[in-house]
Amino acid sequence: MQPLEILRFTYGPFAENTYLVVGPSGRRAMLVDPGLETEPILDALRDRSLTVELILNTHGHLDHVANNAFFKRATGAPLAIHPADRPYLRAVAAQAEMYGLSAEDSPEPDVLLAEGAPLAFDGTTLDVLHTPGHTPGGVCVRYRGQMLVGDTLFRGSVGRTDLPGGDWPTLVGSIRTKLFALPDDVVCFPGHEGETTIGRERRANPFVGEAADGVAP
Repeated sequence: MQPLEILRFTYGPFAENTYLVVGPSGRRAMLVDPGLETEPILDALRDRSLTVELILNTHGHLDHVANNAFFKRATGAPLAIHPADRPYLRAVAAQAEMYGLSAEDSPEPDVLLAEGAPLAFDGTTLDVLHTPGHTPGGVCVRYRGQMLVGDTLFRGSVGRTDLPGGDWPTLVGSIRTKLFALPDDVVCFPGHEGETTIGRERRANPFVGEAADGVAP
């Protein structure tokens, strides 16, 4: 089975990564974490004649959900998030105001993600891992050797835990017991900056890797 095509777009004041995951058919896509200033992704969808089958939020922070409403209107696709982060969607405008920005509150989700419940996408299934710590409802979504990790894990770093809902011991547990249990060659697509692999982070991540002291950044 060929890997999925994963297109990365980086926009907005938080330099957040939004992903278009192209399904096996080459005609259907999943839009992951449509944050601020991501409207130009509509052009990429039209250029490729892609139909959005699902809008997925890895967690509920502003920079990952700010354009849920826009893309829901534009595509009609269902919206998915873990239920523990559902409250964030009702406070997108309030989150934006904290940073002197403006955004529209998100529609309610159509799909509630759950660990152990495979996520159907374009004739195949994706695995959902609940990885709380950065937020209560953070998730990672895996397809074989590819995984969208949101703000749970970064190349050489991890998601911050000093915002409401964050918890450092919980995040460490999520990464070490769930993500680091996966094969070394799983490629991770994070919510900020570039790609990495499970093996690299298990060995060298200064916060949660083999030589880390487990102290929050």
